[in-house]
Amino acid sequence: MTPRFKSVVLDVDMTLSGVEGIDWLAAHRNEALRAFVTQRTADAMAGTVPLDAVYGERLDSVAPTLAELQTLGLAYRTKLAPQAREAVRSLLDAGVRVVLVSGGLRIAVLALADALGIPESDVHAVQTIHNERGLYDGFDHRSPLATQEGKPTIVRTLGLPALVLAVGDGSTDLAIRVAGAADAFAAYTGFVRRDAVVAGADHVIASFPDLISLVLP
Repeated sequence: MTPRFKSVVLDVDMTLSGVEGIDWLAAHRNEALRAFVTQRTADAMAGTVPLDAVYGERLDSVAPTLAELQTLGLAYRTKLAPQAREAVRSLLDAGVRVVLVSGGLRIAVLALADALGIPESDVHAVQTIHNERGLYDGFDHRSPLATQEGKPTIVRTLGLPALVLAVGDGSTDLAIRVAGAADAFAAYTGFVRRDAVVAGADHVIASFPDLISLVLP
């Protein structure tokens, strides 16, 4: 079987897993903060405000501890999209390069990647900084993934075999295709459907079996 796409760039939050990491973390604070962070996330993913305008604001307001990020990693695994594990394995077995490119937090994303058999070298997410007690002390402000155009910036550096398919639910995932860093974009609607993202997509998929049908015809 010859894959239609040689590389697949996967989003994590609300694509591989039905958890929006920063919203999950905010839900462990107070209701006012939860509502604020959730709204800002929705605005950024819909593309009504650039991610740059909300990323540090949300993360600094939540200030997640190291222990909370480790627990978030478990939540990602618990809420894994149906048949995602099998789909990733099928892609890897077919010789497709599968990379995770996420604006999520690296410590938590690595836990999910490990469960899926994706090597650490193919995981791209934002690194947080913690002190000796595990308390939040900031994040890597140099990371392109904290910005609206960060995903295409990262994807261009990876030397992925063509053709490249980007898959995700948000505006930052669509940006990979718009910027020409991927040959096609599939809007994933299994957890949430964002009309503006769907409108710009080459393909719309609602499940990971749909992804397999698209990549491995």
